[in-house]
Amino acid sequence: MSGMADRTVDILLIGGGIASATAARTLRQEGFTGSVLLVGRELDPPYHRPPTTKGYLQGKQSKEDAYIDLPDDVEVLTRTSVMSLDPAAKTAKLQSKEEVAFTHALVATGAMVRRLPLDGANLDGIYYLRAPGNADALRKDAEDAEHVVMVGGSYIGCETAASLTTLGKSCTVLMQEEDPFDRHFGRTAAQHIRGVLESHGITVRGGVDVDAFVGEGEKVEGVRLAGGEVVPADLVVVGVGAQPDVMLARKSGLPIGDLGGVLCDARLQVEGFPGLYAAGDMCEYASVVHGHALRVEHEEHAAAQGATAARGMLGGTDPHTEVPYFFSDLADWLSLEYVGPARDWDSEEVEGSVEDGAYAITYLDAQRKVLGYLSVGGAGDLDAARAAITSGDPVAAA
Repeated sequence: MSGMADRTVDILLIGGGIASATAARTLRQEGFTGSVLLVGRELDPPYHRPPTTKGYLQGKQSKEDAYIDLPDDVEVLTRTSVMSLDPAAKTAKLQSKEEVAFTHALVATGAMVRRLPLDGANLDGIYYLRAPGNADALRKDAEDAEHVVMVGGSYIGCETAASLTTLGKSCTVLMQEEDPFDRHFGRTAAQHIRGVLESHGITVRGGVDVDAFVGEGEKVEGVRLAGGEVVPADLVVVGVGAQPDVMLARKSGLPIGDLGGVLCDARLQVEGFPGLYAAGDMCEYASVVHGHALRVEHEEHAAAQGATAARGMLGGTDPHTEVPYFFSDLADWLSLEYVGPARDWDSEEVEGSVEDGAYAITYLDAQRKVLGYLSVGGAGDLDAARAAITSGDPVAAA
């Protein structure tokens, strides 16, 4: 194996995001002294992605502020894709034509933005926010814009609307659900979030379908709805989710699950391939906490999985038991923290004051098992909720 390769490393981390970065950090923290190579196609070294729609977009943070500290003895190759992976031979071919042999590897190629294949999709002024470069271009273009339309009422759409509003722009959010975050957090929280956005001048329109982007020349001038109405727009930001980047995995013969990710066991080892792990947005693992396959798209969970995978490479046998954690900030207006996730639930119990913006919601099934928990404005007890989700025991009525 290694005789045919151009070089050999002990551990190869494929993907330049937080999962690989946290794996590298964990390996060193656990005392591993072998060679570690992190390869990513991103222009920058590993960085925190959430500021792209928040502090970085607002101009309050620099790109360097978001960089993740890595051990000096971890080799990092940016702007470099892994073109092919042979999991049986344990070799990878890089974009540079170099072939790398490895003992263990992590596949953490993340996700790609979901693009809307609509008429007018190629007009200038339509943005998908995934990397700092996207935020740079949007911020510059927004200097001369007045009306900005967000398509999508979840994390990207609402966070971007809040950030651009603080920069003095008039923002409209268009979405299929009735209220922002409705599918994630239910009607009570969604209506409150909508009220916060509207109280800061953002127009929120739920229950609408986008039919096309329109413009007389090369630049977008509006968003046409299914009924024919055109919502004027100097710029458009689309945030309609992401899809796991499993192109390399699929080409390499790795198993793909029903949720679209690489199939892994409870320790995040790829099914059928000892020594090969996956983490982050494209990891579909057997969750011992939830009792079913799970794939999560959020930075905190990707980091936690990177740590679990690193310990597995060092011989650890513990399953991944971290309860997924999500967070969102709408400018300095509202902070949301959530553990779960609850795919569906039978009832909600609210503690605190929704009207005052400091409350928590517990999402329960019919047996009163805790499936998810939302904290707004710092209210409630996230640690207790994590423990309840992990135990799976019914909780007493309040």
